[in-house]
Amino acid sequence: MDDKKLNLFVFSKGNYKFLLIGLAINVLGFILMIGGASDDPAKFDAGELFHPVRITIAPILIVAGYIVILYSILKRRKIEK
Repeated sequence: MDDKKLNLFVFSKGNYKFLLIGLAINVLGFILMIGGASDDPAKFDAGELFHPVRITIAPILIVAGYIVILYSILKRRKIEK
């Protein structure tokens, strides 16, 4: 059989790079969203809970991570003739 047919995978090395980058961006976004808990259950700290990093930056990173993952899935590999 032809060697090129045996080594034909759907994802190339570049696809996996973009996939891992997108996953890292997603994990970073979720890590930034964690927190804001208080040691005292009777205390409410609105400044910590509604911090701009948690409200704006983290969701933007999560959406950007999903866009990079989608791009890595839809990216076609270059076929050499």
